[in-house]
Amino acid sequence: MGRGKLFSWFALFFLLLSVSASTSASDGVFNSFTSTGRNLLQTKKACPVNFEFLNYTIITSQCKGPLYPPDQCCSAFKEFACPYVEQINDVTTVCSSTMFSYINLYGKYPPGLFASLCREGKEGLACTALPPSTPENASGSQLICNPSLLLMATAGLLVFLLMLL
Repeated sequence: MGRGKLFSWFALFFLLLSVSASTSASDGVFNSFTSTGRNLLQTKKACPVNFEFLNYTIITSQCKGPLYPPDQCCSAFKEFACPYVEQINDVTTVCSSTMFSYINLYGKYPPGLFASLCREGKEGLACTALPPSTPENASGSQLICNPSLLLMATAGLLVFLLMLL
């Protein structure tokens, strides 16, 4: 393949890339915020709480199997989860599923244990605890970023050019 032809493909690629980037709609345009139900392929936001580095010994030291006493398990669960009640109850984030994944990972509990044991009424558990003032592990901060379209296209082009050589 001649250099002139390669250059013209390269120029065409970036011309199309710049046109598509300037006319694309933002992600929020296609979302309908009037419905409170779930939509097919609905994406959720990342959780602002980093549940990976929290101390789960509150639960694991008090809620032990094989009997899993409801009074001990539920009080330990409330002590752990109530400071994050706003984030856990936000259905637009992955906080709830992330928290339960780590609880089940560290405590090796059967799935749905706390949902079946801990019930105080129709609305779930009553929390009176205040949100935590500072995270236990400040160095465990979470950085979430989305790569830009131009960066992804440039990387793809470089891979394509390296395959030609």
